[in-house]
Amino acid sequence: MTQHRRRASAQQVRRKRAVVAAAFAGTVALGVGVGVWASADGGARPGADVARTSPASGATTGATGRAAAPDSPTPTRTYPLSKAPRTIPAVRSHTAARGPGWQPRHGERVVVSDPRLADEGRLIAGELGLSYAGQKNDTKAGDLRLALGGGGDQESYSMTVKGGRVDISGPGDAGVFYGTRTLKQEVHGGGTAPEGVVRDAPAKPVRGFMLDIARKPYSASWIEDRVRELGDLKFNELGLHFSDDQAFRIESSSHPEIVSTDHLTKAQVKRIVDLAASRHITVVPEIDSPGHLGAVLAAHPDLQLRNVNGVATRGAIDISKAGSAKIVDDLLNEYAGVFPGGKWHLGGDEYQALTVSDPQASFPQLAAAARRKYGSGATVSDLAAGWLNDRAATVRAHHRTLRAWNDGFFRNTSVQPAKDLQAAYWTGKEIGARQPLEYLSAGRKVINYNDEFLYYVLGQPQTFVYPTGQRIYEQWTPRVLRGTTPVPARYDPQILGGVFAVWSDFPNAQTEAQVAAGIRMPLRATVQKLWDPGAPALSWTQFKALADRLG
Repeated sequence: MTQHRRRASAQQVRRKRAVVAAAFAGTVALGVGVGVWASADGGARPGADVARTSPASGATTGATGRAAAPDSPTPTRTYPLSKAPRTIPAVRSHTAARGPGWQPRHGERVVVSDPRLADEGRLIAGELGLSYAGQKNDTKAGDLRLALGGGGDQESYSMTVKGGRVDISGPGDAGVFYGTRTLKQEVHGGGTAPEGVVRDAPAKPVRGFMLDIARKPYSASWIEDRVRELGDLKFNELGLHFSDDQAFRIESSSHPEIVSTDHLTKAQVKRIVDLAASRHITVVPEIDSPGHLGAVLAAHPDLQLRNVNGVATRGAIDISKAGSAKIVDDLLNEYAGVFPGGKWHLGGDEYQALTVSDPQASFPQLAAAARRKYGSGATVSDLAAGWLNDRAATVRAHHRTLRAWNDGFFRNTSVQPAKDLQAAYWTGKEIGARQPLEYLSAGRKVINYNDEFLYYVLGQPQTFVYPTGQRIYEQWTPRVLRGTTPVPARYDPQILGGVFAVWSDFPNAQTEAQVAAGIRMPLRATVQKLWDPGAPALSWTQFKALADRLG
């Protein structure tokens, strides 16, 4: 090659470099980067488009990168902006960043800033194949660090993926746990936690699943599997309805005579409660009264409610008798020691004495007891309201937050339900049914158990049909308390959350495995709307595909 040609080639190179530099500068000015990053097969992929990601939803908003000329210099290695994690429930905020993200590798550490996070650290270490190193102040490549700090919602957390490490922190250990659930889903769903910062918190403090084990016995192992599933989905309540007309399903020391042959031992219940606590799930027991006590009354027929003609009333205890209050209080006090969580369901629904046309005439002993206790104008409804208040006092002494079914709150009574009783609103079908607004306008806190969306009733009796995840996902929010119409937004702060319930009216209609499969997508749809009631970013088809990928 001649010297002239060498000089000309050098000038061409300089011109090309100037063109590339100008193009790069212009591109940066438009807010778009050009670079080379690793392709899926591990090789370099020059000039691929870079997408900008919405911090909240991960939605792509633009991409304009172009390939550099083949003989141009290779720019410094860069990465596209990350996309928001795809999890159930969806994270509420993600700030995108450029970087390779994080993958767990064998031998890397989980470290904690506080020994109170040891359980969360050990759990996620085992799930991701990492080593739990305990409380450490140093940092190493690949670390997952859990920390307590800051103020605000105890269930909130932030997760930062940067520099080959992950930091999850929150004001409470529940929030840190939820951060580990997000990380677990990211890794299991895609292999890599994306670079950037997640800031997340639930919209509603009550995110529950209720199981009727009275009418259908479920194995302890099946319930434990549901606890693990609920924990990964960021539910925080498991309700156990274990006493009804058909059976009483948990071992009792105060009244062993009422316990059904097929039941859970207290040791089994303790394992369930402890497992739930490790997942930040409160087990909420329900001993329903004064109705739904058939299994108790089978062993105590003298306490059965009978009408003026001596005919027994199914499942109803005679609340005019002192022995009735004693046996129920015995059970409430006993099981307060079995279920140490801070919440309790008193029941209170479907007391059959109040479903007849004239309760005073049909049950004169109840009418007489009401007048003796509350005055000459008192009614059977007053006596029932007083019964619920008295049971509330028994449980309140154990420092529990109390709830009762909405049809346990009676209209036009001189005895008013205790102010701290939360209304578990499930139906508008009861006699004298009241709209949710009557409870909300009175200032009462409400939990959504809407039977049109959230009731999975085995055998589909009466008008019930198995709820679908799609219908919940597309039509339900916590403000839809009755039917399909939401209450006004001003009442939203009084709606504490919602509970998806499985009722076992026809226990042999489905096996345990069929129930687990049937509720899988409804549970996921429910928690998505409790975590964030807004319109979901994903279509139902996309949401279902995500659920299938996450497992």
